[in-house]
Amino acid sequence: MNLEHFIAKRISFSGRKSFTGIIVMIAIAAIALSLSIMIITSAIITGFKKEISEKIVSFWGDIHINDSNINRSFEQIPIDDARDLIVSLDSIKYVEYEDDKRILGVPIKGQRVMNKTKGGIRSVQGTIMAPGLMRTREDYNGIILKGIGEDFDWDRLESSIIEGKRIEFPESASSDDILVSKYTASRMKLSVGDRVLVSFIKDRDHIKRRFEVSGIYNTGLEEYDSKVAMVDISEIRSILGWSDDQVGNIEILVDNQEDLDILSEYIYYEELPAHLFSSTIRQKLPGIFEWLKLQDINEQIIMALMVIVGIINMITVLLILILERSKMIGILKAVGATNWSVRKIFLYNSGYIVFFGLVIGNVIGLLFCFLQERFSFITLDEESYYLAVAPIDLNIISILLINVGSFVVILSIMLLPTLLISWISPIKVLRFE
Repeated sequence: MNLEHFIAKRISFSGRKSFTGIIVMIAIAAIALSLSIMIITSAIITGFKKEISEKIVSFWGDIHINDSNINRSFEQIPIDDARDLIVSLDSIKYVEYEDDKRILGVPIKGQRVMNKTKGGIRSVQGTIMAPGLMRTREDYNGIILKGIGEDFDWDRLESSIIEGKRIEFPESASSDDILVSKYTASRMKLSVGDRVLVSFIKDRDHIKRRFEVSGIYNTGLEEYDSKVAMVDISEIRSILGWSDDQVGNIEILVDNQEDLDILSEYIYYEELPAHLFSSTIRQKLPGIFEWLKLQDINEQIIMALMVIVGIINMITVLLILILERSKMIGILKAVGATNWSVRKIFLYNSGYIVFFGLVIGNVIGLLFCFLQERFSFITLDEESYYLAVAPIDLNIISILLINVGSFVVILSIMLLPTLLISWISPIKVLRFE
C-alpha cells in the first residue's frame, strides 16, 4: 500500500461524527440513491419495451408475407400452395450475409466480411383475416376474425388468456371455438361457454356462423383487442370458399430480434415468388415501435441527470474535505510531497466514497427490482401504457456498465476540484494555523 492510499484510507474512516463525516455520509447516500434510480430506470424501461414488443409479436408475428396487391384491396388475396412455402420457410435455421467489417462495433468502410445470423425461423403459421358482425341477444359489435390453425405458436399468447382455454382443433371437423378479448367480452357481456353469432358478407350473400366462447384473452393492447377475435382457420376458409392449401397471411416468428431485418430481406429476395412480399412487424406498426424507441431518450435523460447529481455532490464534498484538511496539505507539501501526490490522496478518498455509494446503490436498486417483480406494487394504467404493472428486466451487462461508467465519469471529474490543492501554499497555511 503506497503512502497516498494509506493516508486516504485513514482519513476516510475517521471523524464520522464530525461535520465532515456527516457530509461524507450524505455524499454516499446521494451516490447510492442516484445509482439505484439508474438501475431501476434501466430495468423498468428495458422490461417495458420487451413486454410490449412480445405482446405485439405474440399476436401478429415478427414477419408477415402477403400478396403484393393487398394494399389496393379491402379483401384478403389468397396465397396459393401455402403449405410448400411454409415448409420451406420453416427450414431456415440461419442466414449468411455480407456486411461491413467491424472493430469494436465500428464499421470499417471498404472492408466486407461474411456474417451469420444468430438464429433463424422459429415458427411459421398461416392465418386468414375476415371482417364480420358479432351478435348476441342483447348487443352486436363489428369484429375481425383471425383464423388460425394447429401450427399457431401459443407460447407467448397463452399467458394472455385470463379465462377459459385456447382454441382446440378436432381431427375430423372444424372447431366452433372462438377466443375473444376482455374488451369484447365486457362490452357484449360474454362469458366462457356463451354462444355468439357472427355474420359475414360474401359476394352480397349473408353467411352466418355460430361459435362458442372457449376463452377470453387480454394483451393490454386495447387498440387491437377491441377489434380481433380468433377462430379455427377452417371456418374462415369455408366462409370464403378457399381450399385447405390457401391462406391470407403467413406469419413468421424468428429466434432473435436482432436478425429480423436480415431474415425479412432474405425471405423476400430468396424465398418468395414475385407476387408476394414480406414486411416486418416494425414496418407494419411503425407508430408503436417509434414510441418504444422514445423510451430510450427518457432513459438517457434520467441517467445523465443522476450522474450530474452524483458529480455535484462529490465536488461539494471534495471541496469541503480539501478546505478542512488544508493544514494536512500544508504539512505534506512542507515535507516534500508533490501537488499530484497530495491530489491522489483526495482522489483515493473520493474513490472510497463513490465505491461505498455504488455498493449501497446496487443493493437498494436490485432489492427494489426483486420486490417489484415479486409483488408488483407499482401499477400502471393499462389503457395508456398497455401494461397493468411496471415490468422488470434486469440485464447484468447493463448493470455493470452503469456501475463502471458512473465510477469512471465521477472520478474523472474529481480531477478538477483537486486542482485547488495546487493553489494552497504551505507557508501561508502553517502561518495561519
